[in-house]
Amino acid sequence: MDLIRGASLSPGGKPIIAMPSTTAKGKSKIVPFLQQGASVTTTRARVHYVVTEHGVAFLCWRNLRQRAKALIEIADPDYREDLERQAFERFMRL
Repeated sequence: MDLIRGASLSPGGKPIIAMPSTTAKGKSKIVPFLQQGASVTTTRARVHYVVTEHGVAFLCWRNLRQRAKALIEIADPDYREDLERQAFERFMRL
């Protein structure tokens, strides 16, 4: 949280989360909902960019539907269809 907050408050700073799109076991790190009991270390409003090996998602000033679409675009291709289906069910469009 401190690093993300510091980056967002620094002149010219860019709060970025960089991560692989999948876990070591091959599961997607980009998911429609957090598991019950999962810890959250930063708020969605603080994160401007999420980067995976599949690209960069710019999230700042976007609503939940737009954020979901941007994150799906950088998810592992094997998981995108299922993520799109779940986003469509939640937002009734994508």
